[in-house]
Amino acid sequence: MHPLVFKEILSVTMILFAIIDILGAIPVIIQLRQRAGHIESEKASIVVLVLMIVFLFVGDQLLDVIGLDIASFAIAGSLVIFFIAMEMILGIHLFKSADEELSGTVSIVPLAFPLIAGAGTMTTLLSLKSQYQTESILIGIVINTLFVYMVLKNVQRLEKLLGKTGIEVLRKAFGVILLAIAIKLFRSNTHL
Repeated sequence: MHPLVFKEILSVTMILFAIIDILGAIPVIIQLRQRAGHIESEKASIVVLVLMIVFLFVGDQLLDVIGLDIASFAIAGSLVIFFIAMEMILGIHLFKSADEELSGTVSIVPLAFPLIAGAGTMTTLLSLKSQYQTESILIGIVINTLFVYMVLKNVQRLEKLLGKTGIEVLRKAFGVILLAIAIKLFRSNTHL
């Protein structure tokens, strides 16, 4: 593999890893598992993979139908990412679920969408599309989906391994990374 292609795949994978923030979502996943009793790791992972690949290829057309351009969607997404990052760093809850009763299975809503493959992930995919090759993005999506699957499958072990302090440290660290990504995304789409 050419070093530049490897570097591109690594960059895309790390950006998606920070945005998806499956490690930071472990406390939420634990809570959902306790409420639902069981999380279907395979189903959730397949839904995440399909959502990301579909949005990668038809996201811009979907935005055209709505009458939005990628820059506007990216700026809106950067603001969502910014607020999610602030939640993680400050330990506050800005977003509250309007409906605490989960409709359908927890594995799809809210776990696969919007927790894992949400607005931030979709915005990031569209932004990556303008900077990286599609093949590199697809490989990054597959690597991240495999990681999501491993985390979902082993969430009980991770909970014991990390402990409350470890989970909290991870949330703060990924919060800072997300904050930096939000600012970069905002600046690159507002031409500041």
